[in-house]
Amino acid sequence: MDKNKMELLGNNHISTSVDTPLRADAFEKSDDEKIKNIQLYFGKIMEELGLDLSDDSLSGTPYRFAKMYVKELFYGLNPKNKPKLSVFENKYGYKKMLVEQNITIDSSCEHHFLPITGEAHIAYVPKNKVIGLSKINRLVDYYAHRPQVQERLSLQILKDLQNTLETDDVIVMISAKHLCVSSRGIKDKNSFTTTLEYGGCFSEKNNRNEFLNLINKQAL
Repeated sequence: MDKNKMELLGNNHISTSVDTPLRADAFEKSDDEKIKNIQLYFGKIMEELGLDLSDDSLSGTPYRFAKMYVKELFYGLNPKNKPKLSVFENKYGYKKMLVEQNITIDSSCEHHFLPITGEAHIAYVPKNKVIGLSKINRLVDYYAHRPQVQERLSLQILKDLQNTLETDDVIVMISAKHLCVSSRGIKDKNSFTTTLEYGGCFSEKNNRNEFLNLINKQAL
């Protein structure tokens, strides 16, 4: 792909797949090996920028950067870090909408590796299974902590919850600010992006409106 096309793809925040693009050998190296290599590479980037790595303030930066990338910002790339999603039999027969809202989104744009911050609002209508409420938050955090496109993030959360709960009756709404918009390019400080993915009963307008009205009411 030529450079102009690659830049256009990134600037338009286009995703090419619902799955995060990963190499076949993505997890053959240990975290410690990855940290060691990233430390070396990022040190060279700093040197190319003209920074003096012998300075006390900068000498430890390549290691801190590498550790942050592997252990914190992008821990969601590795399936071994996926949270265990505890589900329970819906013994009390709850059949109405259950909403978990204002879930923190702390992610990174895969085109510029700049922060994406905002909130997710998620609802589902139980059938035979219900899920521990904190598990929804943990699932969002897991998928957010990888290089992302907001549309893909919404779909990954939706599909995982649908599979886990064994129902299509799930809706995911994300509203977030992208620093690749506010700190570069157009440098618009006020705009944010909203995505909405859903299935099952939420394909009906009345059910979507019930969800959206509840979210909007709580935001007032």
